[in-house]
Amino acid sequence: MRLEPIADPGMGRTLGLPAIALTLTVIAASGLALLAGGDPFSVLGLIIQGAVGSKFALLETLNRATPLIFTGLAVAVAFRAKLWNIGAEAQLYGGAVITVLLGTGFLPWPAGILLPTLVIASMVTGAILLLGPAILKTRLGVDEVVTTLLLNFIALLFVSMLLEGPMKDPMGMGWPKSERLVAEARLPRLIEGLRLHWGFGLALISAGVVWVIQTRTTLGYEMRAVGLNAQAARFAGIPVGKVILKTAFLSGGLAALAGFSEVAGLKGSLTLDLSPGFGYTGIIVAMLALLNPLGVVISALFVAGIFVGADSMSRAAGVPTYIADILLALALLSMVLAIMLTRFRVVRG
Repeated sequence: MRLEPIADPGMGRTLGLPAIALTLTVIAASGLALLAGGDPFSVLGLIIQGAVGSKFALLETLNRATPLIFTGLAVAVAFRAKLWNIGAEAQLYGGAVITVLLGTGFLPWPAGILLPTLVIASMVTGAILLLGPAILKTRLGVDEVVTTLLLNFIALLFVSMLLEGPMKDPMGMGWPKSERLVAEARLPRLIEGLRLHWGFGLALISAGVVWVIQTRTTLGYEMRAVGLNAQAARFAGIPVGKVILKTAFLSGGLAALAGFSEVAGLKGSLTLDLSPGFGYTGIIVAMLALLNPLGVVISALFVAGIFVGADSMSRAAGVPTYIADILLALALLSMVLAIMLTRFRVVRG
């Protein structure tokens, strides 16, 4: 058996196979719910109700989706140019650290100046964290999967050191957390009295900007060309190394915005558990969206809804929340298989 490329997959194959993949994922998850002692239809209904069944649930889903949109965009941008950024978690924490350093009184500026400054500083910090692995890739041929993955652990250890040392809140009763941001450094609420903040609006704007870059600019064309065939792109005169570095700058900056939005929008301070794996989940979000920046928004809402709904479902049905993790893992694996079968057909002989 061998794989044969499909010249023109057609709309039916392009959309149909991913839809079948997601349907099979839901069926598999229902079987797991049955094995866990719950009613599959009840479990799925409780997940949906817990995610969008009330105003509070819907807003919590949007809150959870905000960092996933940023990390999903970061991964989608990088993967489009075949820059395998597995370090969005490190870039997220980088953005959070610089937000706390500058937003706890170091810059006594009004919110209209301070917030844009924190956004820019966060993006630059995240970009720098990815530029290192990108330079190693372009200059020395070092595998960026290894360097970006290891950078996640280095970043977490570095943040732990800061929270136990120079950034530790003296009024925190010994807990390893930073001081709280000043009021001018906090993102305003989209709806007064509820937790949804303007980080979600910034995430939607970022998705639109990335879509414009990828579809309407020379850089977007160069990123796609490098991702499709770097050697052909170099032969056509595209500076592959520079495109990779520009991609790294954009990808790292987007991931860092997730850390900024979590600290400035929700938490107000930095803790070691700021991210429950948003950087890694961003890979799932990007792959489910087929690396489309607008699709990332829908994919992030889907993933966030599963997580938020699973928490509610677990309390109501007595079924472990780990079903949500299994559901996402199955969704990713089935989607990768669907993407492969969209581009190739299996031929005997």
